[in-house]
Amino acid sequence: MKDVIQDKLESYKCETKEDEENAIKEITQEVALYGLQESGFFEKATFHGGTCLRIIHGLDRFSEDLDFVLKKPNSDFDLTPYIEKTIKMMNVYGYQIEISGEDKADSNVRSRFLKDDSIKKLLNFENSLDLKRKIQIKVEVDINPPKGAINEANYLDFPTEFMISTHDMPSLLAGKCHALLCRNYIKGRDWYDYLWYISKGTKLNLEMFQAAINQLGPWKGLNTKITAEWLGKELEKKIKSHDWNEVKKDVERFLKPDKKLTLNLWSEDFFLKKTKKFIASLV
Repeated sequence: MKDVIQDKLESYKCETKEDEENAIKEITQEVALYGLQESGFFEKATFHGGTCLRIIHGLDRFSEDLDFVLKKPNSDFDLTPYIEKTIKMMNVYGYQIEISGEDKADSNVRSRFLKDDSIKKLLNFENSLDLKRKIQIKVEVDINPPKGAINEANYLDFPTEFMISTHDMPSLLAGKCHALLCRNYIKGRDWYDYLWYISKGTKLNLEMFQAAINQLGPWKGLNTKITAEWLGKELEKKIKSHDWNEVKKDVERFLKPDKKLTLNLWSEDFFLKKTKKFIASLV
């Protein structure tokens, strides 16, 4: 089965060792998604976040983690049996996965780290990839997601044909807007994805965004009435508060060389004008 992984790696036509590192991680993510599907995980959960955008919708940057939400809140949800079945499937493709992480009783998140240092040794790389550094993927599940998300079926063809459940694009955008306003640290990838949504003309799932704002973050429990005007003002505040040179540093390593050039445009004025366009599309 390692030939399947090798062929997929070669299809990326990597030019740098950084590209190869991102490629083998993404390949591992897709194999893990297949394992999760085989475990029955998607009967309970839905794929969302930046990696979903990348793998399902062709976002032009690499991503790190596999993020999911339960279809229905369940404080007793146990991720362990799904991870164990996933690892057995990944073993077939040459992985030897180590699991780390444990759940906290008072947390709404279930997470595990999947680590592997075997698959790299089975493959041929064009560049001088660091074989000592383990591939690491975080699998994270929100067991109490906000209401209002719309789910849809999507299909992947690697390592074979299979189907998974994902948020639709307006719901994915709602999650991203919540992250932009409520994340307690700066993440350049959020802003890169925000630009991508704007370029696609994606509509906003306002019901889900409203629920998310009221459930978690500075406006928790305040029953804030969300409008396009409110969102525009809050995004403007965030944009003006950032050091955009620092924001760019977070996203650079996830981009191919030609895409890194677009970061030269990033500034307060650039994002304010993009946001004006975005808010106008919501009215």
